[in-house]
Formats: sequence, structure tokens, C-alpha cells
Amino acid sequence: MSVQIKTIEYEPKRQTFGHVARRLGADKPASRYLEATLDVQPTVNFHYKPQWEPEFWHFDARKTAVVMEDWYKPLDPRQFYYATYNIARANMNQSVERSFAFADERGLIAKLSDDARSQIEHGLLPLRHLHWGANMNMTEICQRGYGTAVTAPCIFSAMDHLGMAQIVSRIGLALDGQTGVSLDMAKETWLNNPAWQGVRKLIEDSFVERDWFQLFVAQTLAVNGVILDLVYKHADAAWQEAGVTVAMLTEFMTDWRAEESRWSDSVIKTVAAESPENKALVSQWAKLWIDRAVEAAKPLSASLLGDNGAVAEAAGEATRKRALSLGLAL
Repeated sequence: MSVQIKTIEYEPKRQTFGHVARRLGADKPASRYLEATLDVQPTVNFHYKPQWEPEFWHFDARKTAVVMEDWYKPLDPRQFYYATYNIARANMNQSVERSFAFADERGLIAKLSDDARSQIEHGLLPLRHLHWGANMNMTEICQRGYGTAVTAPCIFSAMDHLGMAQIVSRIGLALDGQTGVSLDMAKETWLNNPAWQGVRKLIEDSFVERDWFQLFVAQTLAVNGVILDLVYKHADAAWQEAGVTVAMLTEFMTDWRAEESRWSDSVIKTVAAESPENKALVSQWAKLWIDRAVEAAKPLSASLLGDNGAVAEAAGEATRKRALSLGLAL
């Protein structure tokens, strides 16, 4: 008796889903990212317009002044969909946990001087409220935006800001022995300290911006580019020189800023390149919000670094150069 094992290769009748095949061709296999992104958003057969905004449909390209022939052009270069996003963030979170464990095992937080604690409480912990505001903005862009290529990464970004707010909160709890006193002080600083009021006004003013792509430019280019750069790059470096060990605990933010910028810059560049009208509008918004972010950051820069706002100006100039590299005209 003999057994013969044969293999038969079956050719699939189609390589991908119909909505993807209509864009790429029926005989071309698509990545999981493209299958989870292209033409996923509903476009027809809505029953009624929402009562809270009856001039628009639920998904309506008119909710921003910029016009795109195809809102699926600004794809995410990271190719994030639910699975890849969670895998990437799980790896980042493991790095965060290792850093906290390292600091805890060696008692690095307990060894901080009173001056170092004060710098962290005043300069870092209030950022948890800024990240909460950024979470609100990115969620708003997701619900008002058009096209899954843009809206899906926006909700991922919203969750990133929530995670960063939690990391900052953990640093505060490590400082005060898990009592929460430092977080109460951070809230008071955010609400009443003069150095933070420009930043607070900036983020609260952004809450009422109805054009979702202008809000995207304001948050990803101006707020992230100027305010977060000021604290996580310049202030963090100054604290390190003074012997304050927080850089290892905020490493997530450093890695995230580079990754997020790669995506948001790609979106802004693609939208601005669509037409001269888009370029003019996006350039106008970028100049407006970058200038506002610099003015908001100057008192904070002076308070944290004693530089009379020079670092805020430098962060603004770096952001303007970044905007120019995206094809904008400031």
C-alpha cells in the first residue's frame, strides 16, 4: 500500500474586495491597510440630515473649505489600520513600562531635588491637559472629516494623546507617592499660572474651529510643532543638563512626534498640492496658527528656560521651515 500526497494550487477568483478592485484593478492583490481604508466611508443612502447641522449630510466634504477630487489621496505612509496601529503602540508601551520599572528600581524619582520636582510639576505635568485638548481636537476631526484615509489615523492620534496624558499623569503620581497631589497642583497651574494661559487659550480657542482641516493644520502643525517641541525637546534637554531625569520617561513622546509628523505632513502636503486655492488656504491657516502658537508659547518658554521667549521663537521658525518644505507659502 502506498500513499501519494499531491498539492493542488488554486488560483483565487479575485485578489481583493470589490471596492478596492475598482481602484487598483481586479487582478492586483491589496495590502490589509488598503482593504481597511479605501472607500470604507459611506457616501450614499443616508435617511435624513442630522438635526444638529441640517445644512450637511453626516459625511460631507463641504465641512472644510479645501476641496479634493479624491479624499483618499492623502494615505497614511505608516499604513496604520487597527491591527498595525495596536501592534506599534503595544511595542512603544513596553518601552515605557521598562523605563518606569528602571526608574522605580533605582529610586530615580525619589532622589530628585526639590528644585527638580518643582520644574517637573510646573513645566511638564500641566501638559496632561494640553494632551486632553489635543485628544478632543483629533476626535472632532475624525467625526467631521471626510474619507477614511484621513479620519482613521485621526482617531489613532486622539488615542495617542490620551496615552501621553496618562504617561504624564503617571510621572506626577510617581512624584507624590500615588496621592494625586501633584496632579491637583498641575491643574491649578494650567488654570491660573500666567506662564500657561497663552497655551490654554490657544487650545481652548481651537475647540470652536468648525473647519476640520483648518483644525488639523492648527493641531498637527502649530500646537504639536511649537508647544510640544518646546517642552519635550528644548525644556527636556535643559532639565537633563540640570540633572533632572525625565527624558527616559517621556521617550514615547519623542518617538511619537517624529512618527506622527511623517503622517500629518504627508496629508498637508497632498491637500495643498491639489490646487492653487488649497495651497493658499492651507498656507493662510498655517501662518495664522503657527504665529498664534509662538505668541502663546513665549511666556511658557520664558518661565521654563529663562530665555525671554527665544526658544519659542526658535520652535516657531523650525515649524515655518517645515511648512515651507510641504509646499506652503508663508
